[in-house]
Amino acid sequence: MKSRLITRTQCLTIAETAPTTIRNSINSCFQFHFSFFSTSSIEDPDQPKVPDSEQGFSNQDDGSDTDDGEDVEDFDVKNVRELIVSNEAVIQDAKVILDILCKTGSDRLEMKNKLDQCCIKVSSELVVEVLSRVRHDWEAAFTFFLWAGKQPGYTHSLREYHSMIFILGKMRKFDTAWALIDEMRGTRTGPSLVMPQTLLIMIRRYCAVHDVGRAINTFYAYKRFKFDLGIEEFQSLLSALCRYKNVKEAEHLIFCNKDVFPFNTKSFNVILNGWCNIVGSPREAERVWREMGKRGIQYDVVSYSTIMSCYSKASNLHKVFKLFDQMKKLRIEPDRKVYNAVIHALAKARLVQEAIDLMRTMEEKGIAPNVVTYNSLIKPLCKARKIDEARQVFDEMIQRDVSPTIHTYHAFFRSLRNGEEVFELLEKMKKLGCQPANDTYIMLIRKFSRWCHFDNVFKVWNEMSDNGVGPDRSSYIVLIHGLFLNGKLEEAYKFYLEMKEKHLFPDPRIDEMLKAWVSSKQFAQNKIAPPKGNLHCPELEKQTRVISKKLEHEKDFLQQPETRRVVRERGFSFWE
Repeated sequence: MKSRLITRTQCLTIAETAPTTIRNSINSCFQFHFSFFSTSSIEDPDQPKVPDSEQGFSNQDDGSDTDDGEDVEDFDVKNVRELIVSNEAVIQDAKVILDILCKTGSDRLEMKNKLDQCCIKVSSELVVEVLSRVRHDWEAAFTFFLWAGKQPGYTHSLREYHSMIFILGKMRKFDTAWALIDEMRGTRTGPSLVMPQTLLIMIRRYCAVHDVGRAINTFYAYKRFKFDLGIEEFQSLLSALCRYKNVKEAEHLIFCNKDVFPFNTKSFNVILNGWCNIVGSPREAERVWREMGKRGIQYDVVSYSTIMSCYSKASNLHKVFKLFDQMKKLRIEPDRKVYNAVIHALAKARLVQEAIDLMRTMEEKGIAPNVVTYNSLIKPLCKARKIDEARQVFDEMIQRDVSPTIHTYHAFFRSLRNGEEVFELLEKMKKLGCQPANDTYIMLIRKFSRWCHFDNVFKVWNEMSDNGVGPDRSSYIVLIHGLFLNGKLEEAYKFYLEMKEKHLFPDPRIDEMLKAWVSSKQFAQNKIAPPKGNLHCPELEKQTRVISKKLEHEKDFLQQPETRRVVRERGFSFWE
């Protein structure tokens, strides 16, 4: 409450300089200080999924100006999942090949023989389309990739190699990925297909599994491939580290290499963005901000937009305005990202009209709202259960030919309360040209599991498989966890075995629980033989009893009341 009072007082003192037409249109109870905003000379188009090192990157966090892509995957070759194949013949050929890969299962020899018999002409478009559909089954993808490379009249290009390397890296098959890179180098006299982007894919995959050492080794392998190793490449390494929450290591790397790669604003912006938008720690962000000032690193518009986005998500409207004051004094013109951060902060503080007024002022200054601007309004409105207002913003968005992203629909999905509404929105989403992503299906599986709507859970699961989106490791973990916690142990174990067959790493906690459940079940059915020479094993019996009690508690916890025990000590009461 104190923060809001300070903000209103501050805004009243600034609003006098705003244009009369805008000032008169604002609700008299709150005058917003528009004088801080002016036309930015920086054109800020929609950011790619993995932005360049200057911008850093944000995840799906609210108010981020880069939430127009998925959260965890980044094919660096135009992202095969978003490939739109215009040739109908290629689509049909892909369906035939996918049918073969699906029916042959794990029998790779039979798969190869049936592929040889299908008499399909292989093309670059076909290979990328098939790889995008089987990206979660690396063995099937690799078998097809090797088969396609041996077909007459076809040779893998850089795009196909990058697609396959990404799949292998995502499934932690790094040795096989390096073997492909070695193949790309060709002979000593022939041309090499290996590009800096090839090594960057490997760096990002190592960072994704938090193998920082190998990521750094791959960075220094640029020299072995005779690539330049400059400040831009170093910033790409920092970006990859920060993207997957290795921000502490990235920051350490900056200071360790200050003699080779001198401090500059871009490098610190990457670290700042990591703490602000990836980890989401205002405390660490403030520390880096102070460090920049102490070392004489100049703040730019990216620095301000990044830390303002952090405070916006933390609902700290007072600090957002304080930073605006600094920008005004330093004559740094706000860009679209800055506007988006403030609009989000206002909407989150339930000052919706002020946020909309600011968006109008933004347009008058010559900066057109983008999809992130609208998402910055829609997300807080949905979270506050103001669905009608959110729909009005959505309708305006469509009228202005601004295409909603997957994060726009995710905001609405989170606010829905029954299955009928969910599937209705899912169909509308497809009709408007936004295909559900893996994160969409995971969200819906989790939602239906909480509601105990298991028919809808399996309906979503089957649709996900039919659309070629998954399932991947995350999908299996969410499904198994939902089934297990709702007492569907047999079904959970079935999908657990299916997950293991696909060589996907199960969640350690679920892995332990399911193994304990199987052990307990076998023992109860007298399927476990006693140890040789010892018909009575007290330790095994004791362990089994403990496991059974634990599993029984997990199974029935939804039916048990939520209780807390109070402990009183020295005149104080504590929750146990």
